[in-house]
Parts: sequence; structure tokens; C-alpha cells
Amino acid sequence: MTRVIHTGDTHLGYRQYHSPVRRQDFADAFRSVVADAVEDGVDAVVHAGDLYHDRQPGLPDLLDTIDILTPLREHDIPFLAVVGNHESTRQGQWLDLFETLGLATRLDAEGTAVGDTTFYGLDYVPESKRDQLDYEFAVPDTEHAALVSHGLFTPFPHANWETETVLGESNVDFDAFLLGDNHAPDRAEVLDTWVTYCGSTERASASERDPRGYNIVTFDGGASITRRGVDTRDFVFLDLDLKGDEGTAYVRDRVREADVENAVVVVTIEGEGGQVTPADVESFGEERGALVTRVNDRREVEDEADIDVSFADPDEAVRERVRDLGLSETARDIDEAVRESKLADANVRDAVKDRVQEAIADAPDPASDDEDGERERKAADETDGQAAMGEFQ
Repeated sequence: MTRVIHTGDTHLGYRQYHSPVRRQDFADAFRSVVADAVEDGVDAVVHAGDLYHDRQPGLPDLLDTIDILTPLREHDIPFLAVVGNHESTRQGQWLDLFETLGLATRLDAEGTAVGDTTFYGLDYVPESKRDQLDYEFAVPDTEHAALVSHGLFTPFPHANWETETVLGESNVDFDAFLLGDNHAPDRAEVLDTWVTYCGSTERASASERDPRGYNIVTFDGGASITRRGVDTRDFVFLDLDLKGDEGTAYVRDRVREADVENAVVVVTIEGEGGQVTPADVESFGEERGALVTRVNDRREVEDEADIDVSFADPDEAVRERVRDLGLSETARDIDEAVRESKLADANVRDAVKDRVQEAIADAPDPASDDEDGERERKAADETDGQAAMGEFQ
């Protein structure tokens, strides 16, 4: 029997709402997962990508990671991981650094055996490059096998990667497919394999209302999956339907009634009612002891256009709108880089350049060398403009 913690989307270094306290919250959540692993004596901690929020994490984030992972090494608990879309760089990965320090193992097609289970890794792969994958893995010597990856897989929401293709074309029969990228935990059975998302360890957006946690996966005559929660900072969601002349004063009263001490407070306003001044409510929330207060007045958008946008979490609304536009695969890849909420601002320019260069390289009927050079220069100019726009998303 092999028992592991399956976690991911820890997004270390994320200064959510520009708050250094929130940055520390993300580190504390991951630290608690490692503490659980040591206390329970699991056989390994499996991380399914997006260890960091930014592909260029700061020195404090790197030092935090070393400090967090050290107890695993001291207790001989392997930390097995893949690279997600956030931390992915064009050269060496941060995960490789921690491997040289004896703190991590980067999973790959060769597999890493832990007890009676071999774990394989498939790093995040852009959609434009997935047709080149062959899903060939070294044959395991163990009774069980599991694949760890990062991406939006079917049959889960917002999927753009076919799970049946991965499992059907693989030369290894996996007991479990352990995933990261979706921040909501979920599971399904595909081709007799348990496919599961562990969810994020902290709330990376206001849409993530459910408690945070991770999976415990046990391999013993198959794979069984259970959940365990992570104690994270409270989020207080005030969903208000205003009527009559209810306005700023009414919203302040609702904030006053709520237990907002040290919490992130998200106020969503619908209905009719009177005028609400977000800055006034947000300042009042801080006076009441909230760490952060954000006001999302949906009425302002609904009055101007028939587009349902939440300014507390605009990214999901944008993604939904983009899915309806019928864009080409290349355009969707670039849009993902520019608009995707999980892509850190510092990553946008490099990510868009990567996608444009991939599109140029894959384009049919290439022009002459001179024309290629001119086209690439124009693409780079356009990329700089798109990346600059992305910094304001």
C-alpha cells in the first residue's frame, strides 16, 4: 500500500489584493500541508503544478519554499512535482533547483517509484504543442502507477485537453491521474482510471468560495481518494439585493453586522436600490478590522450592457465571453496568456512571445527567410503591445 498527499496550485508569492499579508497566507497554507504530511507519515507529497504564482519568484518566496520543504527531507518523505503554467520558464525550472538541493523530485516519463506505486509526470504543455505528444512512459516495475499533470482536462469545466487521449494513447495503465490547474477539487472515472483535481490550498480569486484542501490518495488494489481541509483565512461573502433607496448606508450596516475581523470581505451588489460608493464601503470594512474589503456592484455593468461581469472576479466572466467568440487556437492561446487570471503580470510578456513564436514556427507554407524575419519582427512588435495591455487586465 502507498499513501500520498496530492496537492497543487499553492501559488507561493501571490500578493493577492496587493497585500503582503495575503502573500504570507499562501505560504502558511502550503506549510500546513507539509506539516500534515509529516504528522501522518505519508509515503510522499505529490504536487500537481503552480508551486509559484510567478515564473520569477522573489528571493523571500524561494527561501520560504526551502524552509517549507526541509521537514519533508528530514523525515524521508519525497516531494514529487510537475511544472505548471505559472512557474514554467523557457530554460531551467525552479523545480530543478530544489531537486539539486535534495528537496524535490521532478516527475517525468521515466517514473519515480514510491512503495508499490510509480509516479510519472507530464508538465503543463501549451495547447498548440499537444499534438506532438506521444504519451510514452517507461514500463513500471510496481503494482500501481499514477500520472501527475497540470492543465484543464475533460470532463471538468473549461477543459481544453482530452483525458481520453492521454489515457487511451498511453502505454501504461494508470490507477489515478492526479491533476492541478482547476482550483476546485473534483473527480471522475475515465477509462477505468480515477481522474482528480486536488484544488488550490488558498483562495486565489473571489469565485473560490468552497473551503480549501487537498487529496489523500491510497493505492491498494486500486486507488481511493479522500479529502482533507486546510485552515485558511476567512473570506466573508455578502451578497446583497438592494431595493428602494437602499444604498451605501445599507451596505455599511450589513458589513457592520458581519464578523469581518481579519477577513477578506467581498460585497456583491445586485437589484435596484440607491447609489453605493465602493471606496466608502471598503474603507468602512477596514475600520471594522477586515484585512481587505472589495465591492462588486454588478448593477453598473448590467445598466450599460447585457454582459454579466463580476469585478470581484472579472476573469471568469471574460473567459466565458471569450469562449463564445469562436477564436482560432492561436488566438485562444494568446488570449490565455494575456487575460488568464492565474498568469502573473510579470509573466505576460514572455508567455505571449512564446505563443506567437510557436504559431510562427507551426504555420504552413512558410515564407522566404527574409519574409520570415520581417514577419517575426512584426509579431514581436504586436506581442509587446498585447503584453502591455495584459498588464492592465
